[in-house]
Amino acid sequence: MTIENGPVAAYRPAGETRRSDCPNCGNDRCLLNFYEVQRVPTHSVLLMSSREEALAYPKRDVQLAVCQRCGFILNRVFDPTVHEYSARYEETQGFSDTFNAFSDRLAQQLIERHNLRGKRVIEIGCGKGEFLTHLCELGENWGLGFDPAYVPDRSRAEPSSRVTFIKDFYSDAYARHSADFYICKMTLEHIHETREFVSMIRRATGANADSIVFFQVPDVTRVLEEGAFWDIYYEHCSYFDAGSLRYLFESTGFDVLDVWNDYHGQYLMIEARPAPIDEVRFDESNPGHPERLSLLEHFIRHTRIVSSEWRQYLDEMHSDHRTVVLWGGGSKAVAFLSTLGISDEVSCAVDINPHKRGTFLPGTGHEVVGPDQLIPIKPDAVIVMNPVYHGEIRNALTRLGLEPALIPITMYSELSRVDGMDF
Repeated sequence: MTIENGPVAAYRPAGETRRSDCPNCGNDRCLLNFYEVQRVPTHSVLLMSSREEALAYPKRDVQLAVCQRCGFILNRVFDPTVHEYSARYEETQGFSDTFNAFSDRLAQQLIERHNLRGKRVIEIGCGKGEFLTHLCELGENWGLGFDPAYVPDRSRAEPSSRVTFIKDFYSDAYARHSADFYICKMTLEHIHETREFVSMIRRATGANADSIVFFQVPDVTRVLEEGAFWDIYYEHCSYFDAGSLRYLFESTGFDVLDVWNDYHGQYLMIEARPAPIDEVRFDESNPGHPERLSLLEHFIRHTRIVSSEWRQYLDEMHSDHRTVVLWGGGSKAVAFLSTLGISDEVSCAVDINPHKRGTFLPGTGHEVVGPDQLIPIKPDAVIVMNPVYHGEIRNALTRLGLEPALIPITMYSELSRVDGMDF
């Protein structure tokens, strides 16, 4: 079932901002700038139907700063008014067997850990609805999903009378819908006013001390360690490590049950339950401050090395008339190409999602092709935008009779961390 509503600016403050305060803890005059990239596409997974549209798509700057109090990282020049979360927002990873295996394991773990059987579940930012539907079918739960980009006939999950979807942003207006379990996966990093957003969830839980909230976000610690500039793009205006994520939930009235990493260290998970208001306690100290600053210094140096090596590699391949393609036509590809200023050095991007086939990457205009379209291209090298899918990609290429060099995006990240390597 799907309910259509007009968009509600639930977590989208109006107008461009240049923040001097931290939206995660409210502290002011403590933001430290450390990374900037100019004129990147404001969306990276919005389907572009032509190269001209992709090249002309609006661009804005990214200026990352860290809060020296809670460790939260934000794009302080983020403009939320330029975003379009609509039916052409193509975020699903549900066409990958590797990802589906992870998603299935996570659903099973949550059901067992929290006895999610016959319970009411709300998912905020449910995308195409696959995870919520799966969780409800496995545990015979009742689900309610919120996402303005939900498309009923695009969900790969089987239709279920147990699940209702509302094509809208979640807001206080929907607090009347109570739940035993709240899910928010890969959405909080898109929210600029993080404290305001999580406080809204806390109000929705009310006095129900038995309700549980589960959030999943990218782990910025891995991004900083790898110098992974391809994981920094405009939609992601908020970046968390374990400390800043825990701080956010504890300071907004939650009792944190657990914080952990998953999916080869790429995702950060948190589980929490409402704490009685008179028992809210959290540590306002910042014991990780020196280590955090050291990691930021590492990121600054490391990013210069990694981006320089990638630029040199692509220039050399292009000069030798050798064909390079990217495998993965999503946010990582857009950030990689835009940050490096790549054009003809990369032929195209490959994606197994059939709905991306024949579309073009925002900002650079590279075409997204299906795997079978590589046969006439015969690439010399395939850059794997997410090494988690290395084996899956290798198998797909083998089935196509292709044997290009398969290069993980982290190649130079890993080499430059080896003692004695001279870059």
